[in-house]
Amino acid sequence: MGSREEIVAAAAKVMREQGYAHATTKAIAQAAGYSEALLYKHFKDKTEIFTSVLTERLPALGTTLDELTRSAADTPLAPNLARLARIALSFYLESFPIAVSLFSSRELLATHRERVMSRERGPDVPLVRVSEYLKEEVRLGRIREDADLDASASLLLGACFQYAFLASFDDREPSSKELDEWAERLAGTLLVALAS
Repeated sequence: MGSREEIVAAAAKVMREQGYAHATTKAIAQAAGYSEALLYKHFKDKTEIFTSVLTERLPALGTTLDELTRSAADTPLAPNLARLARIALSFYLESFPIAVSLFSSRELLATHRERVMSRERGPDVPLVRVSEYLKEEVRLGRIREDADLDASASLLLGACFQYAFLASFDDREPSSKELDEWAERLAGTLLVALAS
């Protein structure tokens, strides 16, 4: 693993333990075993490191959505929805402890929002991508044409986010079996509303 990957891995650990607001570049560099100067050779600032953590170290929500959209016809709708719910649950469970401290300061949130949005990686991206996947399922004739895809995407991701929030609040790490069962329940409920 190269120094950049080690820095991103260390940043994920530090941010998970201390939150974004308290994870200094000095602490991240120290955890990675490098100098702060080396950290700045790879990253412009802490926001860029945070974005890298979200895109490189957390469960690959975007990659899964790309794959689901491309190969939707290869698997029935119910397992596709369960897979989507499962990866969303994992993504939010991993990212929630890191991202929650962004809301500790209006200035911090505004700065982060500006930088993330300029890179087109805002929190609305998963919602848009889930809607795109659902459109592919409509095209395949497995979801009703009159279904509200944006609301369905919001319901699925919102339920996953809420689950992650409650687990974080309770300081509880759900088992893989619990996550699989919840993902299947979410998928089943959504399927009833969407299926043609």
